[in-house]
Amino acid sequence: MHNVPIKRIYEPAAETDGYRVLIDRLWPRGLTKEGAMIDEWMKDIAPSVTLRKWFNHDPQKWQQFQHEYFTELTNNPALKSLLASIQNHKTITLLYAAKDERYNHAIVLQHFLQTLPK
Repeated sequence: MHNVPIKRIYEPAAETDGYRVLIDRLWPRGLTKEGAMIDEWMKDIAPSVTLRKWFNHDPQKWQQFQHEYFTELTNNPALKSLLASIQNHKTITLLYAAKDERYNHAIVLQHFLQTLPK
């Protein structure tokens, strides 16, 4: 698989980021469209509103959240679009706005992509 790192959108953009894709359903607070320096915004790849609100970055719900989001991704039509972008770029960085760097959907999405057949 291609290189698919994750990064907080508030960190400075770097050339090594390659193609930058925002994977949040909501626009990050305090950022302008120009300041975000993204190449694409794939809001539909993010967890459903219901799942996001239920999880609320609660570490005790992490295992269940991962399972539920994996299920959503399996049936998500936006996945095809993301996989096409990955195929078209050597590096594609998945950007997220969550403060919590240990328990967020970008980690789950990255792991999901790693489990796909090559």
